[in-house]
Amino acid sequence: MATELAHELAHRGHYIHLISYQPPFRLSRGKGRIQFHRVEVPDHPLFRYPPYILALANKIAEVARYEGLDVVHVHYAVPHSVAAVLAREIVAPRGLPVVVTLHGTDVTQTGSDPSIRDAVAWSLVRADLVTAVSDSLAARAREAFGLADVRRIYNFINPLVLRRRADRSLREQYARPEEAVLIHLSNFRPVKNVGDVLRVFAGVHRHRPAVLLLGGDGPESALAHHMARELGVEARVHFLGVQEDVAPLLSIADLFLLPSSDESFGLGALEAMACEVPVIATRTGGLPEVVTDGVTGFLLSVGDVDGMVHACLSALEPARHALLSVAARRRAIDHFSSHRILPQVEEAYFEAIARSSGTEPIGVPHL
Repeated sequence: MATELAHELAHRGHYIHLISYQPPFRLSRGKGRIQFHRVEVPDHPLFRYPPYILALANKIAEVARYEGLDVVHVHYAVPHSVAAVLAREIVAPRGLPVVVTLHGTDVTQTGSDPSIRDAVAWSLVRADLVTAVSDSLAARAREAFGLADVRRIYNFINPLVLRRRADRSLREQYARPEEAVLIHLSNFRPVKNVGDVLRVFAGVHRHRPAVLLLGGDGPESALAHHMARELGVEARVHFLGVQEDVAPLLSIADLFLLPSSDESFGLGALEAMACEVPVIATRTGGLPEVVTDGVTGFLLSVGDVDGMVHACLSALEPARHALLSVAARRRAIDHFSSHRILPQVEEAYFEAIARSSGTEPIGVPHL
């Protein structure tokens, strides 16, 4: 998401410096206005774990000095907010406005760990502006860290880039004409409930011919392979690995499955909707802010496999599927398109700059 934001901001006339330990895999466009800076983490003879936060803070301060950064926008509080606030102290009194975007586990899991919670809360209180990707996550962040103000700025899609691209030959590689194509894309962490993805698909396949596309990789990939065998659907499941360009695969799918136990936003669901794919997901976290139940897909309780199977079969009925598909694309464009969200990001930057300098907001120039 941060890389897509960099691309969009560069297109709008800004200069972007991406700082990380390795190049983001989606870093491909807008390179004339985007520079990548690698964080080199040294080995240390006395410490078991490399001092990444110190190396990151040092690199942020270095780039701020030599490139004249106007604002630092860090994604995920852990460990980046601490490093950004430390970098601001290093370059003082120059001043370096800090914006932090919370994405989910930095609030619900990692950031709430007692071993680091106070350090994370300290850095968030000192940031010039904190944002979250959904109202649900913003509320949880306020409670978890005692923050008075967390601004919601949704994730976004570029509707010109992420759209349905008809490719009959690609679909024919995985499915026959009479078969429905279900898809799940994620990092295969336990929170994604990949086991339920397989159970839902197996239930659908008992009622009608179907195939399942699984894109991504992660800790529960082996479990997914095992469950496919146990459920007797291994021949109907295609494991595709990590995908850099998801639009072609989403474009051949009929339904997107996201039975997560928690989702701060549900970017995969939004990407599917942008490609006219109805979403069958759980009613948790920020997902109800993305998926409109009964209009762009269906929302069920966490763990309700039977309910999801029924919802899939209902959504695959031709007349209903056509309505859901059109509504999904419309909602993605109307509420989450880049031209709607990017001005909010720019406004946050200029407000952070104003807060840092103690001046009134200067407004967002036309770029």
